Amino acid sequence: MSINLFRKKSIELIMKDQKAGFSDAESAAEGLKRVLNVKDLTLMGIAAVIGAGIFSTIGNAAFQGGPGVSILFIITAITCGFSALCYAEFASRIPVAGSAYTYAYASFGELIAWIIGWDLLMEYAIGNIAVAISWSEYFTNLLEGFNIHIPAYLTMDYLTASKAHAEVIAAGADLSGISEKAKFAAQAWANAPGSGNFKLIADIPALGIVFLITYLVYIGIKETKRATNAMVILKVAVVIGVIILGFFYVKPANWHPFMPNGFEGMMKGVSGVFFAYIGFDAISTTAEECKNPQRDLPKGMIYSLIICTVLYILVALVLTGMVSYKELQVEDPLAFVFKNVGLENISYIISISAVIATASVLLIFQMGQPRIWMSMSRDGLLPAKFSSIHPKYKTPWFATLVTGAVVAIPALFMNLTEVTDLTSIGTLFAFVLVCAGVLLLPKEDAEQSKNKRFRIPYINSKFIVPLLFIGVFIVFKEQILALFDYNGDWHVYKDKLPYFLFILAAIIMSVLSFMKNLSLIPVLGMLSCLYLMTELGYTNWLRFLIWLGLGLIIYFSYSYHKSNLNK
Repeated sequence: MSINLFRKKSIELIMKDQKAGFSDAESAAEGLKRVLNVKDLTLMGIAAVIGAGIFSTIGNAAFQGGPGVSILFIITAITCGFSALCYAEFASRIPVAGSAYTYAYASFGELIAWIIGWDLLMEYAIGNIAVAISWSEYFTNLLEGFNIHIPAYLTMDYLTASKAHAEVIAAGADLSGISEKAKFAAQAWANAPGSGNFKLIADIPALGIVFLITYLVYIGIKETKRATNAMVILKVAVVIGVIILGFFYVKPANWHPFMPNGFEGMMKGVSGVFFAYIGFDAISTTAEECKNPQRDLPKGMIYSLIICTVLYILVALVLTGMVSYKELQVEDPLAFVFKNVGLENISYIISISAVIATASVLLIFQMGQPRIWMSMSRDGLLPAKFSSIHPKYKTPWFATLVTGAVVAIPALFMNLTEVTDLTSIGTLFAFVLVCAGVLLLPKEDAEQSKNKRFRIPYINSKFIVPLLFIGVFIVFKEQILALFDYNGDWHVYKDKLPYFLFILAAIIMSVLSFMKNLSLIPVLGMLSCLYLMTELGYTNWLRFLIWLGLGLIIYFSYSYHKSNLNK
């Protein structure tokens, strides 16, 4: 049985299915028009990346890391760069709209493909929940500008209000140490209908936008190339305007100290920073619509990554320069800082652009998730209902409705920090497998090697990776040895456990690099993504493993037996 768990779907079979109309693209039987070039792909990448990350989660990341969060953006961009090259290698080798799920099926086999497909379902769903929550915050702020007031208990999640209420009660009469955000949430709890711990508190705007987007996806509304480009121009124009105007209000004193909580504190913002980048891999799903995917996809990914990184760094410096990093733990940081300096009209403009920007990101990803359901269904791993196409709208209607429910219901009750952490760990895990998958791809024959396509530049890691490992150990020797020092407090020590997994993986990859002469870029991509995963703490790992465990139960009880490869 163990051999069958890793049965692979060959590249030849994947390409044959794609030509027959069994790819995970909508209306694949009719064929997708190859109209996208480098410019279009770059703009699509920016469209997917400039969303909730820059309008929302950057605030919490700056709160954790101070102005030094700009360095974290560079670290994350380099990590994503390694992953982008590995995605590009797969996309040029297997030019179908399959994303990491299809890539894993070809390189690792069915079990790992199921795991990464199940992981992507969580990544897309949780990511969309975060975008919906962020959209709600900006939409509420926008309505305030028109003197339309939604009761606070209908604009936030239950957990945030409950914690704020407990925090205010514990503080007693002295509320000087309570943030304005917490006071607002506590007031929402006090005003909410209900009794005791049962309160009617839910994020209704988040629910509404998910319903609207799901309806649009259901009836087949797609962003055209022109509409996508227009949205990108709007987003980038607003972001550049924020940077230029914001620099006039920067107080350099706010940049000192640059890393107030040290390197460790800066890395606590990794989930918020990485969440900003999760959109770039969506470009790989457009392979069937590219004029020349082997050449254009890699360029589109890298260009969009560079442009977005520069914008994020500048925005981070402006935010932390305009106000103290201690005030940035808010869901709408860009609007907040301008309101804080008395430019309320600018904050409303930002809210309008954020509403449009985050809604477009939500639309892109709400369309992506049903395609994963559909792809897994067509391979037999999920019931056939998930791949059924609406006779009129030509969309995966059932998968779309399930996606809407999976996103809408949690969006009512979850808060932004929880969902960004889960999204980031899921995305990083997908990146780890994609980077590792490149190392397992079958070698091309002499005829295939003549084809002009993108290939990751081969750099022998034989000595580089072992020497890097030794160098890192020497530089961080004290911190590494401190991991083995148990201080008796399990609640503190448990967050160190993921680091042991990284150290073990680094040792194994150093040995394999020396023995097998592995390609350097995939190895660095795998290890850097795995390291960022360790920074997300024990709780997120536990939640993630529970989700994967649930997926494995479904696989062994249903998918393994129903798989097309099993037939």
